[in-house]
Amino acid sequence: MDRYEAPQSSEDEFGPETTLIRGGVRRTPYGETSEAIFLTSGFVYDSAEAAEARFTGEQPGFVYSRYGNPTLEVLEQRLALLEGAEGCHVTASGMSGVFTALFCHLRGGDHVVASRALFGSCFVILGTILPRYGITTTFVDGGDLAAWEAAMRPNTRAVFLETPANPTLDLVDVAAVAKIAHAAGAKVFIDNVFATPLGQKPLELGADVVIYSATKHIDGQGRVLGGAVLADKKFLNDDFLPYYRHTGPALSPFNAWVLVKGLETLGLRVERQVASAHRLARLIEAHPAAKAVRYPWLESHPHHELAKRQMKNGGTLVSLDLGSRAAAFAFLNALQLVDISNNLGDTKSLATHPTTTTHRAMEAADRAAMGITEGLVRLSIGLEGIEDLERDLSRALDAARRAG
Repeated sequence: MDRYEAPQSSEDEFGPETTLIRGGVRRTPYGETSEAIFLTSGFVYDSAEAAEARFTGEQPGFVYSRYGNPTLEVLEQRLALLEGAEGCHVTASGMSGVFTALFCHLRGGDHVVASRALFGSCFVILGTILPRYGITTTFVDGGDLAAWEAAMRPNTRAVFLETPANPTLDLVDVAAVAKIAHAAGAKVFIDNVFATPLGQKPLELGADVVIYSATKHIDGQGRVLGGAVLADKKFLNDDFLPYYRHTGPALSPFNAWVLVKGLETLGLRVERQVASAHRLARLIEAHPAAKAVRYPWLESHPHHELAKRQMKNGGTLVSLDLGSRAAAFAFLNALQLVDISNNLGDTKSLATHPTTTTHRAMEAADRAAMGITEGLVRLSIGLEGIEDLERDLSRALDAARRAG
């Protein structure tokens, strides 16, 4: 569709658990219990006049699945209701969502201020790709509010951050940064994938645009790629949709359907994963092989008090520094249950060495500035039995200690 209109229904009165299952439901005349998949590229019209009215926007409906599709709309409305956003559009991947959201808003000569602690591909977009179009970025220490304020310029139009950040789990005070950004006339874009829509509500804290890799917890079962961009109707209609419909970063209807079904169990999965992550973070913290452990709900986390203010739980990820690449590799190679993978937010527990995988393309100095050391390992905690995970991680920590 050409313009986004927020859903009008009693769904906005539902709690999050019900919204995850019932939000945006649209049944066909067949009365199916599971949402239908509309695997179609295009749509037909009753008359030439109806086609014209559909394209001018005088008649509601779909014209092409690159612009919109009934299956995508169910996912979009459900996510918007869950997030408390006026609207949502889904994209082919999380990185597609990040790039589209930023690029549709920015113009040559604009300036961005971003937290230095970012996923590697986000760092490349801001530091390498956008400068080709005359868009510059200043990177700051996300926890330094004075640095955020000092970095603002008259041409700053966007602020971009992750909190918790990938992979260090550093936090940024969203409300404080939003106040600084808005005073400078900039919009706040937040990648909220680590916190999930159940663990943190950036729009309530002052953010303008929230972005997800739906590949992660929303699917959370290693099946499909997807992304989501949530914002107010003005941003979606004025900035996002004109770019989206002509450049084609759309999600497939099948992937959208898989993500709709994934949302139905998101609350149950995340609740279990969070509980396990907190327990395992304490186990790792007590082991002598761990030089440092990062988990927002640990009292030792440098931003623990901030986490308690702006997050509803500690999340599903734990980062640990084992002191050296040799110790990190020994840890990874000793794992028998947890898989080595660069993904996260899955039902299977996964371990990653960011220096050699997800953040490999970055300069060593940039990794060092972000706190990504040779010994850093990122753990994404899944749904396996907690005792089994404890045994596997304890065995791997012992191996890391021997490797020194």
